[in-house]
This record gives sequence, C-alpha cells and structure tokens, in this order.
Amino acid sequence: MEKLDYEEFYDKVGKTNGWDFSKIQSSSEGVSWDFYEEVIKKCKKTDVLLDIGTGGGEKIIKIAPQLSFLIGIDLSKSMLETALSNQEKSSASNIRFFQMSSDDLKFPTGFFDVASSCHAPFSSSEVSRVLKSGGLFLTQQVSEADKSNLKEAFGRGQAFNETDGSLKKQYIKELSEAGFSDIHSFEYNASEYFKGPKDLIFLLKHTPIIPNFGQNREDFEILNDFIEKNQTEKGIRTNSKRFLIIAKK
Repeated sequence: MEKLDYEEFYDKVGKTNGWDFSKIQSSSEGVSWDFYEEVIKKCKKTDVLLDIGTGGGEKIIKIAPQLSFLIGIDLSKSMLETALSNQEKSSASNIRFFQMSSDDLKFPTGFFDVASSCHAPFSSSEVSRVLKSGGLFLTQQVSEADKSNLKEAFGRGQAFNETDGSLKKQYIKELSEAGFSDIHSFEYNASEYFKGPKDLIFLLKHTPIIPNFGQNREDFEILNDFIEKNQTEKGIRTNSKRFLIIAKK
C-alpha cells in the first residue's frame, strides 16, 4: 500500500476547508474510553507531557490545568497555526507548540514524564529516549477494520484489505524493542452514526479514510448509494474501531 504523505494532505485540506471538526454531528455506541481522559488518569499535577501529532491542540489545551507543562508537536504547518490560534483564545499559559517530526524529537533525553499520541505516527525509539525512566507512553490509533463498510463500498481506503490488528502488533513489538517493559493494549469497535450527508462528507474531505475522496464524480454516486443502504433512525451507520496501548519505560 502506498504510504500517504500526511504533511501534504493535512496542509492542503487545512488551507481549503479549515479544521473545525465541531461541525460534524455524530454519535457513537460502544466507545470504551476517552483517550485524553485516560492520559490524565495516568498523570500527576507535576508532570510534563509531550503530545505527538497534536493537531489543532484542542485536547491538550483542555487538559492543561491538570498538568505542570505541556508541549504539542505536529508536522503540519497549518495544524500548528490552528493550535496557536486556539491557544490565544484560551487561558492556557503552560503550553508550547512546535512544528516537528516525530522521527526526530528536538528535546533532551529523559525530559518528559508522559508522552501521548492520538491517531498520529510516532517513533518508539524517540519516545523512549525523551521519556524519563518509569515514564509512560499512551497511544490511541485507528484499527484496520475502522469504517469497514465505507471502505468496502468504495473499494479503497486507509489500510483497506490489510489484516486487522497488524498495526497494534507492530507497535507493541517496536515499543518492546525500544525498552518499554510493561505494555498493555485494549480495543473497541463502536457503532458510529453521522446525522446527515454533509457530516459524512466533511469527515471524508478532512481525513484520509477514502484517499482523494471527491476528485471523481463517481465518488459521490458511491456515497449516495452507501447512504441509502446504511441510513438508520440514528443516522448514517458505520463503525469506529480503535486500539489503545499504554507502555511504561
């Protein structure tokens, strides 16, 4: 499968559409956790946190009062512009945002107490390096079977036809090799309902679930057919499959 250039994708989409995901009206059944609530459960008030792939920074801005200091990094320039704008609108003064690759973290060895990564790539060895001994790393990622009926309808998609659970297995192996000794994983497969077509289209245009969605008229024909077949009283039905890994160095 061809690797997606996430930096190019998110910069292009951010400039075109903006990043206000609050526009999406959806509901879920069967979600087992909220990722940043799980992060906070593992943190002390005195901890310093690194958030990898921080996006628009909304999540760490929200939890900032419960930590000593937070740093959010993202590869995308447009994402960081959004994060800085969001910080200006908030009262959070204990956060810094940087444009940075997760493969080359520009921080001292053993600098952070906790690191997090939600739906973003990371380097296990770099995370291990910047964490203190006994530090924790938490990551939530999208499973291969996420949005399965949607990807089947289009005949393409992110991790389409890849074995479900492969990425989780790969990350656990890499974390173990990087020096994490206490590793636990969890997963859920929730039902997700989008209120209307515009909500689903917003998602597809802002994420790489269906690569290059909308560039061909056929995509909208397929989407219309998908909506007809998956419309329920609760909304347009698909699934949200996630896995969580908590690893101690």
